[in-house]
Amino acid sequence: MKRLIKWVPIYLLIMCMILAGCSSSSKSESAKMNEEKAVMDSAPSGSQEETLNASGEKDKGPQPKESGKLEVTSQMVIYQADLQLRVKQFEKTVQSLEEKAVKYGGYISESNVAKEGNEQLSGRIVIRIPQKYFQTFLHDAEGEAVEVLQRNISGQDVTEEYVDLESRLKSKRVVEERLLSFMKNAAKTEDLLKISSDLAVVQEEIETIEGRMKYLENQTSLSTVTITLYENKVSVPDLNKDQLNTWEKTKKQFMKSTNMLLAFLSGVVVFIIGNLPILIVLGAIGFIGLLVFKQRRKRNRQD
Repeated sequence: MKRLIKWVPIYLLIMCMILAGCSSSSKSESAKMNEEKAVMDSAPSGSQEETLNASGEKDKGPQPKESGKLEVTSQMVIYQADLQLRVKQFEKTVQSLEEKAVKYGGYISESNVAKEGNEQLSGRIVIRIPQKYFQTFLHDAEGEAVEVLQRNISGQDVTEEYVDLESRLKSKRVVEERLLSFMKNAAKTEDLLKISSDLAVVQEEIETIEGRMKYLENQTSLSTVTITLYENKVSVPDLNKDQLNTWEKTKKQFMKSTNMLLAFLSGVVVFIIGNLPILIVLGAIGFIGLLVFKQRRKRNRQD
């Protein structure tokens, strides 16, 4: 009996420990039930992106597993070049640059030509070229020039921005999937409308992020090369073949002289015949005056 009395305290201690474990287990299950209830209650009110966990902290949804971490994107740099070249033959140089752009897998996005009088011809060409052929194309373009007037090259590293966009896109995708699941389980019309509104906002943000990512991908995969060309010409007047034909010029001059002579003779005939009455009267008066003058002269000599 004494031995049994000795084991009673130990037995009571073991029972207390068992009861304490069951109590903590029931509290944990109760907390989990309360958490699930809070998530379901908060979904229709538009706060689906953040829920409370058992410890009362904010939970932003399922986090990606270790195996799903973002991979480090290779360095993304936007290269741009601005060249000003003086060339001998403008049209031939433009044609050569177009052929090289096609050869390297690029294309011409802009082209214009300006002419100042007859002495200067200039033009501007904007070419998109794959980044791996960027330096090669620049060397080829400079090889077409007589003189390189200006050469500017710039690079913008957008790796950090692109990685940030990738992270934001994955986060928005998770929110979108969660909202879609809430929409399937929504029972009330008000809840459905609220979830649809939140879903539209998230999807718009996803489209904006994807658009920016595509733009960065395009700008980094294809470099932009702007080339301004100048050609100076010495203006030489063209020789007219008609001016070099001596025989034709001689015939023309002979005919002009003949026509002038005929025109003069024709004018004299017209003047004489047309003014014949007047000429006759003037001639008669002159003849009489001459006779009177001669008679007076004879008398003066006799006297």
